[in-house]
Amino acid sequence: MNVKKIIMLSTGGTIASKRNPETGLLTAGVMSGEELSNMCDLPSNIDVEVQSVFQIPSNHMTFEHLFTLKDKIEEVFENQEVDGIVVTHGTDTLEETSYFLDLVISDERPVVVTGSQRGPTVIGTDAFVNLRQAILLAAHPESRNTGTIVLFNERIFSGRYVQKRHASNVDGFTSFGFGYLGIVDQDNVSFYQKPIKREVYTITNKLPNVELIKCALGSDGRFIDCAVDFGASGIIVEAPGRGHAPPFILESVKKAVTKGVNVLLTTSANEGEVKTVYDFPGSAWSLQNEGVLLASDYDSKKARIKLAVLLAAGKEIDASYFN
Repeated sequence: MNVKKIIMLSTGGTIASKRNPETGLLTAGVMSGEELSNMCDLPSNIDVEVQSVFQIPSNHMTFEHLFTLKDKIEEVFENQEVDGIVVTHGTDTLEETSYFLDLVISDERPVVVTGSQRGPTVIGTDAFVNLRQAILLAAHPESRNTGTIVLFNERIFSGRYVQKRHASNVDGFTSFGFGYLGIVDQDNVSFYQKPIKREVYTITNKLPNVELIKCALGSDGRFIDCAVDFGASGIIVEAPGRGHAPPFILESVKKAVTKGVNVLLTTSANEGEVKTVYDFPGSAWSLQNEGVLLASDYDSKKARIKLAVLLAAGKEIDASYFN
């Protein structure tokens, strides 16, 4: 029997939560990975070793935690007997962590990120089925060369496009406009599509400060000014439609670019691209004329992660990285 060796890296989140008897509420990240894996009823040909990286709710994640997780995954993959890795993670920032790992882990063996919307001790929990299927997915040969993927509610998602779409429902994740890569139905893994290209960058420097600023009706440039004053290396501006920001931010954008800050424009729409269509002040065209880079169909949070990775990799930033 060919035994698959899977390393489960626990980082906390709802999937590792227990109810606090004093508050009656869930405390995230307190259940050990061993406790979780022991309840998954795995096939005998899969050997799971559990290692705790940190045990925190995912809203406590920082760039420093991402770097620590990257280093741990690279350390695990030094062992050629390992067939894949499963990362258990809180759902609030799961989409950001998964894309970060997709950009920095070069090994062809799979990294599967999963979590749960309901804690392990809650009625109707999705913790054990998600974890079990993530382990099966990490052990499956077709998962190789797909980059970092996410398993949630039986569906396989690309780390590049996965987004949290519901605050609490077990069907919590999707990939707007692109769909999922496949499904895990009980013990059966089926891929229907795979990414046609991968981008991987070697980072040795600390991830720099990149701020995300969302525009709404009448927004001005005060938060852009503040980000520049506090030393941001990059700013992601999220605007409606094709990237139509209020014209009141233009002067602040111009100042930021002049000071060497990388400014990217993204759309708040779930589908479609930032594009130069109109010539009115505040349009993508006018912002591009001030030195702003257009970030195509990137979700603002994913654009933030990618810009931070590119800067940490020492890249000279231009629009080609976001086409």
